[in-house]
This record gives sequence, C-alpha cells and structure tokens, in this order.
Amino acid sequence: MKILICFGTRPEAIKMAPLFHELKKNNNFDIKLCVTAQHRKMLDQVLTFFEILPDYDLNLMKENQTLNNLCATILSEFDKILINVNPDLVLVHGDTTTSSMVALASFHRNIKVGHVEAGLRTYNKLAPFPEEINRQITGRIADYHFTPTLLSKQNLINEGVSEETILVSGNTVIDALIWAKQKLESGYSNKQLLDFKSFENKKFILVTGHRRENFGQGYLDFCEALLQIANINEVDIIFPVHLNPNVQKPVYELLGKNKYIHLLEPVEYPIMVWLLDKCSLIISDSGGIQEEAPTFNKHVLVTREVSERSEGVDKGFSTLVGTNKELIVEKANYFLKNVFKSNASNPYGDGEASKKIVEYLLKLNA
Repeated sequence: MKILICFGTRPEAIKMAPLFHELKKNNNFDIKLCVTAQHRKMLDQVLTFFEILPDYDLNLMKENQTLNNLCATILSEFDKILINVNPDLVLVHGDTTTSSMVALASFHRNIKVGHVEAGLRTYNKLAPFPEEINRQITGRIADYHFTPTLLSKQNLINEGVSEETILVSGNTVIDALIWAKQKLESGYSNKQLLDFKSFENKKFILVTGHRRENFGQGYLDFCEALLQIANINEVDIIFPVHLNPNVQKPVYELLGKNKYIHLLEPVEYPIMVWLLDKCSLIISDSGGIQEEAPTFNKHVLVTREVSERSEGVDKGFSTLVGTNKELIVEKANYFLKNVFKSNASNPYGDGEASKKIVEYLLKLNA
C-alpha cells in the first residue's frame, strides 16, 4: 500500500511523527511524507527532533496570509503532489487548514483519506475557529477514522459514520510524549534546555496561547489576569509566545516589563515536554497540552469557553476559564496553593496509538 502522509503545523508534526516511524518499520507500506509548512520554523524544530526528512516540502508559510489564500494554495500545490505520488491512501491529522484542504484535494482525485485524531467536536463553528469546521470537513471526507477516545467515536456514529470505519486508537500525542521523555532521560540536551535548569526546583506557571477566537479583548483580559497572578503570588510565569502578531503585540506590550513573567520565542518540543514535567500549573488554550498534561499529573486552566477535549475536564485534569479575568485569577490562586493530584489515568491514550493504527491498516492491505 502506498501511503502519503501530509501535515503542516507543529502540533500535527508532533502527533504524526510516531505514526510515521511506525509505518516506516513495515515493509508492507511505501511511505511518502509531504509538509505544507503552514508553520515553518516551529515545524522544522519538530522534524529535526524526531529525525524526519520530508519527501516533499511545499513551504507555504507567508506572513499574515489569509485563510482563504492558504486554502487555495494548499489545494493547488498539493494536487501536484497527488499526481506525482498517486497514493492508495492519504493520512491527515486533526483540525488544521492543511488537514481539511489536503483531504478535499484527495477526495477530488478519488483517493481514500485516513483521519488521525478524528471525531472531536464542540459543535460551535466559531470555537475553536477555524478548527472546528476544518475537523468536521475532514471528518465528512475521510474513509477511515482514528479516534482518540470512545466519546469521539460516538460523535462520528451520531453523524452517520459507519462504525466499521472507526478505530479507537488513543491519541498519538501520548506516543510522541513517551518518545520525547525517553530521549530526555537518555541524556538529550541542548543550549536552550540548559537555560531552563535554573527553574528546575522552582514553582512556576507554564502559559501558552494562540486561539483566534481570543484575539482582541480576550487577549487583553488574559494578559491582565497573568499580571495579577504573577504579582499576587510572586510566582514565575514562563510564556513561550506564539509568532502570530495578534498574540505578540498585546503580550509584549502588557507583560514585557514584569519581573516575574518570562516571555520567550516558541520553544522546541523537548523543552516544552520538560516544562510540562516541571511546572506547577498550566494556563493554555492548546488542545495538545490538554492531552499531554494528564501524563504529568498537571492541571490545565483552559482559556476557552468550550473544549472538544471534554474527557480531561470530566476527569478533573482541566478547568474551562475562558478569558474571564476574575475566574483565571481565582482558579490560578487556588491551584498554586493546593497541589493538584489525580489517580486517574490519561484519558487520551496509553502510548500504543500508532501501533494500533498500523495494525488496522495492515488488515486493510491484506
């Protein structure tokens, strides 16, 4: 079976890396990898860490490009790759513009699509924006659906997807996390990691943020909440700042001079894993972090009104706080004073997702 994998962003790369390597181990598959480079610098860091060299690189990253322009470019440029490779199956991931447009381009060529991390839903087309609709588009096109949880499987069944085409695999992000932890424990280090060693035995909060629906007043309120938390608790906040100008401008203007808040360029994936392991609390709108945090028994204040990862909320690993300034401060103060502990296992997987997906594809190929 000839399989073409395509992704474009850092989160996709992290979650598809272990599946790529698992597929490459098997002689029954001819694997090609295409990256759109919807994210460029952040994507390259992940490819280097996971020792992956793409066969095709579309290099589509442009500053401040519109979603419509990106969609049109992916459709046009990826079509050339489809003609060249002529795969039996295209594998995409999650909820990005890359995943939905690659799925659509493959559908137009009558090529089957497998969707990794399928079935997550908020059923609110504006939250997350544009990811919710991207994921639904991909879900309608996909022929095979690899869901992280039973809930995501049920979402698809409710939408009329045949149960025979669904595999509850767990989330490949846990596979990636285990890979990264093992690499760190085996002595992996770099200059950036050494720079963080001073925080190893200190209490600190890890913060990230990038969701479009929070741009504007939401980000201003979010930043003001961080200022209050830092000053009230005299606690360090480590904040790798997303490269989007809509994030950079308010963050650096409001938080740049506070002595407790450390604003950084986006950190490499192994550094993020180290920070997740060592931090006291996480404040984030990231879906991936909601999935990763339970492995480290860390609580996440999710700066979103709704989450398609409700399992973490139900298990007590996450709390939805939106960009409500008062609520963020209240919950952060609580979790800084009360150490979070849970006996629940990570609801998003056990580190075997990639193997389960490969076994499923082998049966298709039999």
